[in-house]
Amino acid sequence: MNANDMLPYGLGNPDLVEAQEGYFVDRAIVDDLNKLTDACRKAGFELRIESAYRPFEKQLSIWNRKARGELQLLDANGEPMQRPADEEELMYAILTWSALPGASRHHLGTDIDVVDGGACPPGYEVQLTPAECTGIFAKFHEFLTARIREGAAFGFERVFAPGRGKIRPEGWHIAHLPTSRKRLENFSLATLRSIYENTDIACKRVLLARLDSLAEDYIYPYFV
Repeated sequence: MNANDMLPYGLGNPDLVEAQEGYFVDRAIVDDLNKLTDACRKAGFELRIESAYRPFEKQLSIWNRKARGELQLLDANGEPMQRPADEEELMYAILTWSALPGASRHHLGTDIDVVDGGACPPGYEVQLTPAECTGIFAKFHEFLTARIREGAAFGFERVFAPGRGKIRPEGWHIAHLPTSRKRLENFSLATLRSIYENTDIACKRVLLARLDSLAEDYIYPYFV
């Protein structure tokens, strides 16, 4: 298997460009991202990236730290919750807001988490929560929603939408679908299983036992 075949899993050697300081995206989406950024600016918003390309090891670190209690778990309402002692309950708690390592759309280099930088008061720490989407960044997200609905978002759409799979909706996450669809053509659940078998990942036993059903609820609904 060559390096390109491993790109959907956050492995291999993606062709990345620094879109904003510290945030990298697939070179293929840069022109459309710049167009969307310009459209936001003309409407009075500052499209600021909070997360972009994320390699497998980074997603694995997030997953394992949440499993160990080093990162806060959030419930379905985005509120802090206690860490479950049961391994399967813990796995599903993490999945409420975090993608499976190797199956995160952030591995593709085509997806970004965005906010309106101009709406942030000095020192404000962005949380990426539903409350922000309907609060401090409401006007920005209403603008994005209108552009997407009109087909005027230059290929960007929301994928973590209500009624799609079991991951909670993420209004801040937008994906350049024309490019991401190409990157996902070679995705294989069998390859992901092999990666897990050879990786020190938390909840490994139950992950492997439930992988087929997890894919139906937490992976494939978002590979649109």
